[in-house]
This record gives sequence, C-alpha cells and structure tokens, in this order.
Amino acid sequence: MELWFSEKHTRNVKLSIKVDRQLCSMHSDFQRIDVFESKEFGRFLVLDGYMMLTEKDEFIYHEMMVHVPMAVHPDVKRVLVIGAGDGGVARELIRYPGVEAIDLVEIDKAVVDVCKKYLPQTACGFDDPRVHVYYQDGMKYIRRHENEYDLVIVDSTDPFGPGEGLFTREFYGNCYKALKSDGVMVNQHESPFYDNDALAMQRAHKRIIHSFEISKVYQAHIPTYPSGHWLFGFASKKYHPLKDFNGARWERFGIQTRYYNPELHLGAFALPNYVEEMLYEVEAER
Repeated sequence: MELWFSEKHTRNVKLSIKVDRQLCSMHSDFQRIDVFESKEFGRFLVLDGYMMLTEKDEFIYHEMMVHVPMAVHPDVKRVLVIGAGDGGVARELIRYPGVEAIDLVEIDKAVVDVCKKYLPQTACGFDDPRVHVYYQDGMKYIRRHENEYDLVIVDSTDPFGPGEGLFTREFYGNCYKALKSDGVMVNQHESPFYDNDALAMQRAHKRIIHSFEISKVYQAHIPTYPSGHWLFGFASKKYHPLKDFNGARWERFGIQTRYYNPELHLGAFALPNYVEEMLYEVEAER
C-alpha cells in the first residue's frame, strides 16, 4: 500500500508527496504537528496540514530570509526572529560573527522540540549561545520593545491560525518601533500566483508600506510551496535593498551558500509584470 501526503493549494490543485513513514504526529496547545519521511524530499514538517519545510528545499527559504538583509545592512548586531521554530533562520544568522544576539520568539514550544528531535539539519541553529528562545506570542513580545534591534525577521506561518496576528498593520507598526533608526525588517510575503495567496500578499504589503519609508518585494523559487513562486518583503527605515547592497562586502564573510549569491540578490528584486501590477494596486492607495 502506498502512503501519500497531500496539501491543497487551491480547491482544484494539490501537491502530493509519497511518504515512506510518519515519524511524528501530535497535537500541541496550538496546532497539529506532523513529520514525515520521503524519498524525494527527505523529512518534512507539516503544521495543521500545511507544508512548512522539507529537508530538500528549506535552504532556499532560509537563505533568502537571512542573507538578503545581511548583505544590505552594514552592521547587524541584534536580531529579533519571530516564528522560525524550526531553527533554520537561526542557523543562517549564526554564520555571521558580528551578530551578538538573536532573540527568537516562538509561540509553540512543541514545534521547537519536534524539530530538534526529527529535523536536526535546521534545528542546529538553537545550539549557538547567542540564540535566546522565548516561548511567547510574538505580537505581545514586540509591543514591549523599542529602538532595540538592527534586524527583525518575521518567519511566520500562513495568515490564519497561530500566525494570523503577524500580518496586521498594528504588528508591522510595532516591528517598526522595535527597530533602531537604520533597522531592517524581512518577512515571508506569501505567493502571488493563486488568488487567495495573492490577496494575502497584497494585504501584507499594504500594511507594511504604511509604516516603513522603504518597502520592496523580492522572490525565490521554492518547489514545495504553493505554485513554487514565493515572495518576501524587505522593509527599512534607511537602507534600500539595491542601492545600499554591497555584494563585495558580503562575499568577504566567506559564507558558503547553496542558493543565495550577490548576482541573485539583484535579480530577485526584478519581479514579473503581473506581480508589479499587484503591488502597484495597493501602493497607489497610499
């Protein structure tokens, strides 16, 4: 008998992956957590039936969340990460010796525990002494911080369930206040391809541009995410992701990456026309 994991991307489209075995299935106080093993994608994490990451393609997402802002901001010392209970963002951040502290706020401790046990490839980021984990609601945590962080990374789940509050105008405004005068925020921006995902992307972008002087969108190809076409938001008080980008400085870190590179950094901000039109629609409403 064959076992398959299937995730609906729309009412008419789904992604299916053949499963060798199920390693974990549990209900936390917040959501259902599953870990499966497959021949094609290795182990993968599922929350409430939605794919979060696979061992085969997670490097794309995490590299683009971290290295893009780190190649723009010249002196990141304190970082706030909201979500990211799998540890992948922390894993990429600890590769920078200049980063002094990484405060990671995850609402569901069970996600961290499961990833440490079953997904050590990503969860190894928790082992660094600079990483401090707080098991709290990210919305409540950030309200208490002002002018404290050089970089805020919002690695939230989709805009419903436990992650719903991380897509509000109030939340992005609090991120702005938590940043120093030259701070940068990066968040996952959903996909522009399917209608419901595109609406969520537009809502997030609309709310971010109300708070930040600079707000740009960039993209990556992530095979297991809906449509494979995924967007990220870069928002800043001072630095422009292209005008202030310093590829030569980033290369001096000597970080070996599998997806990100300085040439790709520039190209990632060159968006298809249909995406530019969606962004223009909400920017014109300012």
